[in-house]
Amino acid sequence: MRYLWFRSLLVAFSLFAIRASVLAQTDWLAVNPPNSAAQPQGAFRGSVPSGAPSSGPLSLSLDEALKRGLRYNLGAIDSQQDLRQAQGKNIVALSPFLPNLSGYLREIDQQIDLAAFGFKFSLPPSAGFSIPTIVGPFNYFDLRGNLTQKLADIQALRTFQSSREQRRAAELSVQDAREVVVYVVTAAYLQVIAESARVDSAKVQVESAQTIYQQALDRFTSGVSARIDMTRSQVELQTQQQRLTAEQAAYAKQKIALGRLIGLSPGQEFNLTDTLPYAPLENLTLDQAIDLASRNRSDLKAAEAQLHAAEYSRKAAVAERFPTLEFAADYGVIGINPATSHGTFSVEGQLHFPIWAGGQARGDIEQADARLQQRRAEYDDLRARVEADVRTAFLDLTAAAEQVRVAQSRRALAQDELQQARDRFASGVADTVEAVQAQEVVSSAEQDYIASLNAHNLAKASVARAAGQAEKIMRDLLRSQ
Repeated sequence: MRYLWFRSLLVAFSLFAIRASVLAQTDWLAVNPPNSAAQPQGAFRGSVPSGAPSSGPLSLSLDEALKRGLRYNLGAIDSQQDLRQAQGKNIVALSPFLPNLSGYLREIDQQIDLAAFGFKFSLPPSAGFSIPTIVGPFNYFDLRGNLTQKLADIQALRTFQSSREQRRAAELSVQDAREVVVYVVTAAYLQVIAESARVDSAKVQVESAQTIYQQALDRFTSGVSARIDMTRSQVELQTQQQRLTAEQAAYAKQKIALGRLIGLSPGQEFNLTDTLPYAPLENLTLDQAIDLASRNRSDLKAAEAQLHAAEYSRKAAVAERFPTLEFAADYGVIGINPATSHGTFSVEGQLHFPIWAGGQARGDIEQADARLQQRRAEYDDLRARVEADVRTAFLDLTAAAEQVRVAQSRRALAQDELQQARDRFASGVADTVEAVQAQEVVSSAEQDYIASLNAHNLAKASVARAAGQAEKIMRDLLRSQ
């Protein structure tokens, strides 16, 4: 009697554990979508679709995904347009130092009222003539070309130098945007690989649970085991089927997210061709990565260029107090008609020096100095963050490598435990409690192994991004042996 009571309690506890496992899995998927890490932000989440979907599925390698991402990702496109704007501003800032040529042709037909200009002529009648107050109408034409140029303007020079640095910062930002695109596309590709592995693992678990259920059904039909064994194994089978359905949906969503990053049409089907198995990182040390980052991070170089631009902007504000020298000249022909015209010209030089402008220069200097201090603080912060990014990425890589090692061992042990439990059940030594529990252990071990392997690959991708060499060494890092 005591044995039956203990056995019933054990069965109830087993069913409760199975149900709790299902609910936990469902809740975890709701709160933490599979592989939610490394999600791109802002414009890098979108892309410009490359065209209508093809009739069949595409074979998509990591290299092809990166090429598409660099071409169609919205973040990369936006950075290119920002560069064009910076180039346009640089051209505008250069224009004051270049000759400004213009011309005009005027045809004038005019009549003048001298009295309106204050000319009043009053002659006595004895003079015998009078001076008219109306002149004209008369006409003439004027064909003329003008040349103006600044010979010395320190403020305009500093403004041009500032815009040149801003253009350089925009060029470096384009390179950094490419680095970001490579990272987010690689991360999304890895997530699809991981989710595909989860789907395959779930299918294997369904097949294993189906085998255990069939054994239990056969033994129940033969009258050698209780119905509870068959029910327990059936619950486990349905649990694994639920997991498979959830993983298949997550896999489809991850493929949609990857397609959005690289400009594929929403309805385009594709299959990944790269598997990227586990490979320890052995060809790059922490010190080497820090050195690469300090020399090659485009965002750090862009911040330095922005700092130089702010320095020139402050110098431009100071130069508002400096004199400027300008040159102007014109040449043309003027006359009643072209046949009776004559050439005329003028040449002018002007030195302009400010005396008092109501404190505007002082205010501009104050604003420019504040921006300079902001850019300097941002640059110093980014220099420290670059090294912190590399160190953090290496810590994640070390932890993930250890997790992979442990997960591999646990995976093998769980498979051995399941095989023993199935053999014991088939031999009639044990019931389905051991088999169901072992099945859950295998499922958990498989999930841990896939997650740790994906974390390791993501950590290697983070190392490449942190070192500022994602576009150059990402593929080599992921395939390093």
